[in-house]
Amino acid sequence: MKRFALLLAALLAYVGLALGAVNINTATKEELETLEGIGPVKSQAIIDYRTKNGPFKSLEDVKKVDGIGDKTFEKMKADISTSGKTTVKAAAPKSESKAEAKPAAAPAPAAAPAAAPAKKEEPKAAAKDEPKAKKADDKKAADEKKADADKKATDEKKAADKKATDKKADADKQAADKKADADKKAAEKKADADKKAAEKKAAAEKKAADKKAAEDKKLADKKAAEEKKAAEKKAKDDAKKAKDDAGKKAEAKKDDAAKKADEAKKDDAKK
Repeated sequence: MKRFALLLAALLAYVGLALGAVNINTATKEELETLEGIGPVKSQAIIDYRTKNGPFKSLEDVKKVDGIGDKTFEKMKADISTSGKTTVKAAAPKSESKAEAKPAAAPAPAAAPAAAPAKKEEPKAAAKDEPKAKKADDKKAADEKKADADKKATDEKKAADKKATDKKADADKQAADKKADADKKAAEKKADADKKAAEKKAAAEKKAADKKAAEDKKLADKKAAEEKKAAEKKAKDDAKKAKDDAGKKAEAKKDDAAKKADEAKKDDAKK
């Protein structure tokens, strides 16, 4: 009865420890390493992530840590929390099994020695299965490690591809900006050259127009001067002719008067 009570107490203590939870926001590196699938590298990655990004808001957020995928999360999610005190779950020794616990809970009577050999065989069977279990665990760990490495390589490739794409986009933008700047300068240079050519042409046309206007004015002034001179000569000639005509008329009138006077004298003499 005493042995049964001790076994029950140990079992309750084991269950209490088994129900423990690791607070991923406050647990130490060593406490994190007690989680299934979490070794020194991943535990440090969890600490680095929460230091850089702040506490995890949900259990799912732990998958944002590099190296922790869905498989690892499924193994550890039952043993983690984002609040409360960390209670490290005690791992039961691999050599223990339900078959080994039964003799302790209900020891065979002394009068039944036939049950004793079974006690010796069960540990041997359990010990025999240990290498297989360890091999399976090692394979499982290796598969997880490979999956994590593949995920890391994929993430690194995506990051490298994104970096290359961003670099190319930046180079294309710089080339486009450079071309646009060169085109703008060329357009400004052409516009300036066109403006200078237009101004030069306008100046030449103005000079030619001014020269023609000056020549036309000179010709007009010359023509006006000639017309004025001709008019003055005509007026002078007309005045001279009129004077001459008046003199001739006066002489003719004088001659006519003299002739009439002679005729009157002749008439007087006849009388």
